Amino acid sequence: MAAKAESRTINLAGLVQGIVLVTFPAASTIFTSGKYYSLSGSQYGAMFLPQVGLAIAASLFGARLAQRITTKRVYLAGLGCSLVAMAMLLVGALVKSDQATAYPLLLIATAFVGAGFGLTVPVLNIYAGQFHPAAVDSAVLVLNALLGLGTVLAPVFVAIFVGLGFWWGLPVLSAVLLAGLLIVSARLPLRARTDSAARARQQRRRVPGRFWVYAAFITCYGICETMNGNWSELEMTKRLGASATEASLALAAFWGLVTVGRVLFAAVTRWLSPRLTYRILPFVLVAAFLLIGQLSAGSAVTGIVVFGLAGLGCSALLPLAISFGEEELTAMSAAVAGGIIAFYQLGYGIAAFGVGPLQKAGISLSAIFGGTAIVAVAMAGLSFLVVKRTPSAQQRLPAPKEVR
Repeated sequence: MAAKAESRTINLAGLVQGIVLVTFPAASTIFTSGKYYSLSGSQYGAMFLPQVGLAIAASLFGARLAQRITTKRVYLAGLGCSLVAMAMLLVGALVKSDQATAYPLLLIATAFVGAGFGLTVPVLNIYAGQFHPAAVDSAVLVLNALLGLGTVLAPVFVAIFVGLGFWWGLPVLSAVLLAGLLIVSARLPLRARTDSAARARQQRRRVPGRFWVYAAFITCYGICETMNGNWSELEMTKRLGASATEASLALAAFWGLVTVGRVLFAAVTRWLSPRLTYRILPFVLVAAFLLIGQLSAGSAVTGIVVFGLAGLGCSALLPLAISFGEEELTAMSAAVAGGIIAFYQLGYGIAAFGVGPLQKAGISLSAIFGGTAIVAVAMAGLSFLVVKRTPSAQQRLPAPKEVR
């Protein structure tokens, strides 16, 4: 019974973490509206820099931290950081008209979002694989599908709360969910299995060269996902003439197809192997970016459909990169998820911040979307390098010992 409770709690944590992660992008029209925060495009993009920096640091050092204070405490610390982020966003909402005060509070809030994401998500992926050792790929896909479901719910909740007249209802809801998760999680064992021999080898060796192939792939993925996740609403409202509701639907369609794709590809592994899926999906993204770049004013409905297509293209790539990496790079298995999340956040930062300066230089958002197809092409090429071989029996390590 305890094992089932742990698995359910971890999956629920993925759902809530997805909501928290997309809270700020989902409220992009709030942050840039003259009625609320009046942020420029550059200020909106720069708002995510603290998130990226803290997420990368937390992802990279989370494995070492877990060796000192246990994996469970790292996970709880991540939830605590996310809770602080929602509290800071609520405080900032009280002084939104005073940009000199509100903007620093937003920066602090996004910093805690990054720390929470970087500490929590690698641990969740480790737990998912260890709780389901006979079906690691499927377990990681399901966890990330629930994380994706959270990212779908965030823009939907924003649209609902804006309609009710209090957009800040989303951070309130997130804070309540996080507080409940902390209470429940603290009472569960949540033991993580580690292999002391692998850890010792990891400390003596350099990072395997193969890891950098994964790193390059996932950085490209982070750019592609964030272009859709952070900038779709502004593309819909400012260029396609969509309403705020239609823009929220486009973002929900993107994250919705991310979630549906993860569930779908986890269910059809008998007929469509994960490795073939991994090769196909980047080409779907190439097509989506080219289509987005060609959309014209007044085509809001088409925009919603195309952003949904982009979501399908993104769907299984991140969780499969993590499960493939943990399967192949056994010499650094404890740090694979954290390393991949760190480079995902690097790509996130490039897209979240880089669009603002490009727009200032006179490049339209539609042209930036279309140009991102080049990044998706590079990712397509890298996908063949990632899955070109499978780990041999000699690469696998002995069964790990269970520790707190």
